[in-house]
Amino acid sequence: MKSRGEKILKRKSKVGRLERNNKNGYLFVLPYGLVFGVFILIPVILAVILSFTNFNAIEWPSWVNFLNYITLLTRDEVFMQFVLPNTVVYSVVVGIGGFILAFLLAYALSNLPKIPRTICSLIIYSPSMTSGVAMTVIWRVIFSGDQTGILNSWLMSLGIINEPIIWLISEEYLLPIVIIIGLWSSMGVGFLSMIAGILNTNQELYEAAAIDGVKNRFQEVIYITIPSMKPQMYFAAVMSVVNAFQNGAVSTLLTGNPSPGYAAQLIVNHIEDYGFLRYEMGYAAAVSVVLLLLVQLFSKGADRLFASKDE
Repeated sequence: MKSRGEKILKRKSKVGRLERNNKNGYLFVLPYGLVFGVFILIPVILAVILSFTNFNAIEWPSWVNFLNYITLLTRDEVFMQFVLPNTVVYSVVVGIGGFILAFLLAYALSNLPKIPRTICSLIIYSPSMTSGVAMTVIWRVIFSGDQTGILNSWLMSLGIINEPIIWLISEEYLLPIVIIIGLWSSMGVGFLSMIAGILNTNQELYEAAAIDGVKNRFQEVIYITIPSMKPQMYFAAVMSVVNAFQNGAVSTLLTGNPSPGYAAQLIVNHIEDYGFLRYEMGYAAAVSVVLLLLVQLFSKGADRLFASKDE
């Protein structure tokens, strides 16, 4: 029988080992913590603070309380009439549409042999790696407003239109064009995570499901594939939402900032307009905080759909 003192000493030694392990764990987490704090946490805190100030990037900020938010919601007609509706439409179509499209493409490619699947995945993923300038050159050629434009030339040859359409100036077509380009370039890391999730699904589950009465591919997707890859789908949904809300470069590169008639003006473009063109940094910070809240709201929706209840 061990004495009480020996038990206490043994317990203390275990506690000491746990403390040393915790210290080692903190050392491993420290680099990420520093990067997260410097590039994410501190900028977010500064943006929230600056949103309550009048700051022109030269003079010292002056405190204005909620004036920027009041102006944004009650006096900024461009934001309420164009920017906010455009952003919601773009984010819903590109975010949800891109997510569904990524899953369908990932499922289709998962049924191919390894080499064709790898080549096709690289082709589909490559637009998300393409620089904005290269992307703009390609789409400017397609949507050129004269007869040499690929789309105008094709439509005129089919007899659908009689004269060229100036696509990148027309307020009617500008937002749909930006949405199409957004969908084209939305196959990023979320798309790759879905492929990984589908390929790593336990094949024995499909065999068991066949015994239990699952008869076709659609039932396999509903009852086996989707429930098995919820973590990957959750990651893809969050990335799709974040990328949809922060994507404003397409409109700027195609038409400039602001876009003609604010037809394709998104919140990111509004922030750039006030922050880097007008140097109203306090107001731009308030708009960025609203953008952060919108991203958080949509991310919570993705969390309710795909996050595990045990997490």
